[in-house]
Amino acid sequence: MTKDDGNKAMHLSRAIQDLVEDGSHISIGGFTINRNPMAAVYELIRQKKRNLHLYAHSNGQGVDELVGAGVISKLEIAYGGSGRFAPTCIRFKKAVQEGSMAVEDYSNFQMTLRFLAGALGVPFLPTRSGMGSDILARWGFSKEVRSSDPKLPDKKAVVMDNPFGDWAETSKVVLVPAIRPDVTIIHAQKAATDGTVRIKGLTFADVEQAKAAEHVIVTCEELVEPDDLRDNADLNNLPPFCVDAVCHVPLGAYPTACYGYYDYDPKYLKAYAGFAREEDSFLGYLEKFVFGIDSHERFLALIDPEQLKNIEADPRTGYAPNLDRT
Repeated sequence: MTKDDGNKAMHLSRAIQDLVEDGSHISIGGFTINRNPMAAVYELIRQKKRNLHLYAHSNGQGVDELVGAGVISKLEIAYGGSGRFAPTCIRFKKAVQEGSMAVEDYSNFQMTLRFLAGALGVPFLPTRSGMGSDILARWGFSKEVRSSDPKLPDKKAVVMDNPFGDWAETSKVVLVPAIRPDVTIIHAQKAATDGTVRIKGLTFADVEQAKAAEHVIVTCEELVEPDDLRDNADLNNLPPFCVDAVCHVPLGAYPTACYGYYDYDPKYLKAYAGFAREEDSFLGYLEKFVFGIDSHERFLALIDPEQLKNIEADPRTGYAPNLDRT
């Protein structure tokens, strides 16, 4: 699949099947319980993708379900949590404790810089973040693992002398390696058939993640014609040549929030936390909500319509102001 300005609209199942191979290095957008590409997460699980190397900034629900379903073998992340429902993601925590998945952690700022380096096409970027912490000393991947995967840098990070001497009163800097995913998957509020993408509200690291990747899949609330995004073009975040597939999936971030469209679903996230605590109940959850259906539309049909109505966003604030979040 090539990047051009043609019609890139397609069904999500085809986009995942065509672009994500077992063993791929992938990245997903969103932040904790905001704008996770959940429909794509469920499709990855449903298609039983395996041995994926996942990059995420500070993700929550998406990471936890992918890890719990056995899709991920290696993870690079700054933080994995779903707010008050799971301050540390539950299946993620279990996988780390059991040693079933290798994890390498960076600071939030370091992960942002790593995606930015990939987007800029440079091998690394310097920072002061991480100095004085164990982040630089504790590696999640051994030298042997790094040498066996040409997509991994030889080192987690490098501390070096400031090449400009004591200029700016900084004697040491940390070099963090670029991330260049095979595929980045994000969810946006609006996208055009040619691949133009418009995100409303905070973009988190999604734009950098997309620009760093070889291929990009975008799920969206609204699919429009290219002319519809040419007015106020300064509000667009990604141009067509960055995107390979656009998939129209309303409520595609559910049960996480999509600013301006719907809030996160506290009832679902609380129930999920209960399912995720035990292996048997989590497998039952996957069977009902992922494997037992064939699309995100059928997944949404399992949710109480009244609850979906409760999370509808207020047009002025962008979220559901009267939502019971307990």
